[in-house]
Amino acid sequence: MTPQLLQQQLSALTARLADRPLDHRLDAWLNAEYGPDSPAYRALKASCEAGVEQGWLCHREGGGIRYGRIFKPADVLHGFSVDVVDMQEIAGPHHVHPNGEIDLIMPIEGDARFDGRGAGWLVCPPGSAHRPTVSGGRALVLYLLPDGRIDFTG
Repeated sequence: MTPQLLQQQLSALTARLADRPLDHRLDAWLNAEYGPDSPAYRALKASCEAGVEQGWLCHREGGGIRYGRIFKPADVLHGFSVDVVDMQEIAGPHHVHPNGEIDLIMPIEGDARFDGRGAGWLVCPPGSAHRPTVSGGRALVLYLLPDGRIDFTG
């Protein structure tokens, strides 16, 4: 697995997300079309796990969270940036999503949940805010941010 292969996987997905509102309908659609039982979900999870193992994903650490922005917003990703975090039984820093956020939740150990949600997708609408929390185990979470926008409040 390489960053370029992950970018190709994500480009195919973000092409289908471009210009769609980040709302509950997108959340339901992603979980129906790309949910944990889908080949696309399994491929993305395997790619992220390989990237962490190979050291090019989640290569930074702060406050008990491993993280890293793997791709800045780009045309090939239809304006989304891509971050991946590796969290276990921890709450991250509070932040606001000016343009929304799309999260791919990939439990790794235990019955990991991200903000109360298990394996699958979570769409946070524009203007939403949270303190991202993983409970019940360890999870990788891939964040798609329109225009790369995120505002940390702390």
